[in-house]
Amino acid sequence: MSGWDDLYPLPVLPSWLPGTAVAIVSLHLIQKLFFPYFWADLRYLLKVLTYGLRVEMYRLQGRIVTILDKFVKLAEKQPHKPFLIYEGKVHTYRDVDRRSNRIAQVFLHHGALKKSDTVALLMSNEPDFIHVWFGLAKLGCVVAFLNFNVRSRSLLHCVSSCEPKILVVGADLLGTLEEILPNLQKDLSVWIMTKDSTFPSVHTLLDKIEAASEDPVPVNRRSANNLKSSVLYIFTSGTTGLPKAAVISHMQVLKGAAGLWAFGATAEDIIYITLPLYHSAASLLGIGGCIELGATCVLKKKFSASQFWSDCKKYNVTVIQYIGELCRYLCSQPVKEGEKNHKVRLAVGNGVRNDVWREFLGRFGPVKICEFYGATEGNICFMNHTGKIGSVGRTNFFYKARLVFSFPKSMRRTPSLVTLAIRDTQKRNYSVRWKGENVATTEVSDVIVMLDFIQEVNVYGVSVPDHEGKAGMASLILKQNTSLDLEQMYKQVVTYLPSYACPLFLRVQKKMEMTGTFKQQKLRLVDEGFNPSTITDPLYFLDNSKKAYVLLTKEVYELILFGKMKL
Repeated sequence: MSGWDDLYPLPVLPSWLPGTAVAIVSLHLIQKLFFPYFWADLRYLLKVLTYGLRVEMYRLQGRIVTILDKFVKLAEKQPHKPFLIYEGKVHTYRDVDRRSNRIAQVFLHHGALKKSDTVALLMSNEPDFIHVWFGLAKLGCVVAFLNFNVRSRSLLHCVSSCEPKILVVGADLLGTLEEILPNLQKDLSVWIMTKDSTFPSVHTLLDKIEAASEDPVPVNRRSANNLKSSVLYIFTSGTTGLPKAAVISHMQVLKGAAGLWAFGATAEDIIYITLPLYHSAASLLGIGGCIELGATCVLKKKFSASQFWSDCKKYNVTVIQYIGELCRYLCSQPVKEGEKNHKVRLAVGNGVRNDVWREFLGRFGPVKICEFYGATEGNICFMNHTGKIGSVGRTNFFYKARLVFSFPKSMRRTPSLVTLAIRDTQKRNYSVRWKGENVATTEVSDVIVMLDFIQEVNVYGVSVPDHEGKAGMASLILKQNTSLDLEQMYKQVVTYLPSYACPLFLRVQKKMEMTGTFKQQKLRLVDEGFNPSTITDPLYFLDNSKKAYVLLTKEVYELILFGKMKL
């Protein structure tokens, strides 16, 4: 053997190779241990950068490409592909393009609208919502989406705050229009989606659409000079006060529309939209996302937990959207056979609790759930693209390296994001201010919901005569077969909350009121206050002199009103 070794000596490894190998293995182990999502984050970042680079290239070439431009191009490229399926009827890309042209022609010939004028849209989920939206956008108008669940004073506030030239109302919302019509500004032109009208000085739209031309309006009417220019007003849900209009630019629409693509959806997907179109999740992420992909969407008039999975099977849905408590509603439905026999592979939304997330996967199969957080009026978005349970269970490695932000401590206990603190950005936080201190409603809710007899909590602020700020009030839903333990409630809040954050009033309800996007409704509760003469629910008051919650009687209520009860 020694002879062979002399003839064919074994190669000697370079001295640096073993050390390098050890370093590589060590780095790999460190990455797996401390940065397990490094490569997933990198792939996602590269995808986002690619999209941003594409938009920037268009800009440098002098081409401003909006989501509407993309839709029109798709209508030419794939005219016969279904864009929208509603109550079994298919609307192709060409169908939607041509009907939106008709609507644009109606308002063009009416002559009341100029480029950049605002038009308010009060319609429920139906194809004509999209037709009117696109038709007005083709005229270069800014469209304000009004929440059809908002009524009376709040709705009038929304209409007046966006200063529209025209208000378009759906046929099924004429009752809502009747409530506000006498108080609308006199120079506002009102149009309704019907062929005839019993309202004085109200225009009909449906008859004029049918008689209008399908020819496109001049392209220069819709062309945008800047992606930062406004294109939509989308109102917040009104959970903490009067709804507020968030100004949405072309760029924000493009970013929202890229969400489904970023999560892995493709042109072959069929997207199920049950959320209201006035909400950014449905309009930007849903409809906009469908356009970005060139895909098909199934639009539902209103979310139905009992029909959800049967619709998914009927239309071969592959991507679903959710928000708020929608997933919990689905899990609360009676168990049926074959619940996993569907084609849904991706669910995109926010607000699902960790326990509901696990139950959803166990019951309905391996659906990839992608949570994101991005307020309509916000300037940053967090997307859980890895499927890790928890809406913000972790932060992107590269986000942490580049941006300055923080999650509140409550994020470590709950999956719902409360506040982001961002450098050079105005801090936005919904709170109740009492005794000169800001009180985070979520913090109070987190403390109360830990009690074993509490099912759900909604914390808000109410006005008390001759007192500045808002006094804390908690609406409670008790678990089945339990009763309210006032002694335990008192101990809980005084132990875990500062004195100024302890709710002064409690209200026990049988059912939690929700907004159209499955968020807790606060506005109506705020307006109702804590008057036992007008509220039939049991009410309680935090009597500091007795160190206990006591029944809020009419006598106690009057003592509070006249300042004879120390708060």
